[in-house]
Amino acid sequence: MIVWRCALRFGVVLAGLAGTLLAVAAPAQAAFSTQLGGLPERFTAGGEVRTVSAVVSRTGAPGGCVKVRWSLVLRVEGLRLDQVRLDRVEETGSFPVEVRTEGDVARLTDRQLDPGRLCPDRTVTARYRLAFAGDVTRGRITLAAEAYDARLRLLARQTATRTVVGAGAAATPAAPDPDVSTPAPAGTPPEPSATASDPGEPAAGPVDEETPGPVEEPAAAAPAAGAGRPVSTSGGFGAVQAAFLLGGLLLSLGLGLLLRMRRLLRADRADEYAPPPEDRLWGPVGGSSGRRAVRW
Repeated sequence: MIVWRCALRFGVVLAGLAGTLLAVAAPAQAAFSTQLGGLPERFTAGGEVRTVSAVVSRTGAPGGCVKVRWSLVLRVEGLRLDQVRLDRVEETGSFPVEVRTEGDVARLTDRQLDPGRLCPDRTVTARYRLAFAGDVTRGRITLAAEAYDARLRLLARQTATRTVVGAGAAATPAAPDPDVSTPAPAGTPPEPSATASDPGEPAAGPVDEETPGPVEEPAAAAPAAGAGRPVSTSGGFGAVQAAFLLGGLLLSLGLGLLLRMRRLLRADRADEYAPPPEDRLWGPVGGSSGRRAVRW
């Protein structure tokens, strides 16, 4: 009995521990998302300054507010990093950032936390001014906005790819890039191009429909040690799934111990109230043992 009581207490403790783990893992279900705004269909080089904004939002589980640290990754193709001007700005002016470059990739990480606070159903916005040198003829850039918390844990990430054209090429329609063109369905004959048309007829310029190219992971280093660990992931076997699995196992173990203890208690009660066997009854054999007094 003592052993089973100890096992029962141990099962109750495990069940409570499982509930605590589930409660701790529940805040990780809060959803964070990042959006890039202010992006044109394509950038024009030569003095045009564009303001690009990165907005992070929080929905889902309630909780306290968190501070945000922004990091923007810039990747260039067909142009150089020194042909790009990128500044982090706030309402009060320029915002201090730490710049790291590696090849054709640059990372701008805020030296300070963003002035805003990210609360449930609220947003925090970062603004960047982007311009290109006038000697750029044609190229492509990829922007990746990353929002981190105060402990440098990645909250959300959003990427976007845009084409950069020179000032002279902005007035003429540009041919679509071959690597982003959509292939024709099987069995459909390809449409004739403008170069194959009759010289006597005016050739219709191709429609400039830019499709975002494949997202490439920047090769720049993380802003600091510990960064890049997402709080919540949509795929894979993460900490939340492991906590739920462990909680289910502990809960099953606790229920099994409770059922086993209940059966043992019932068996003990049945043995306690059952009549003793006949061979253990105390009393005289063959009648009363007392002597009857005789009066003379």
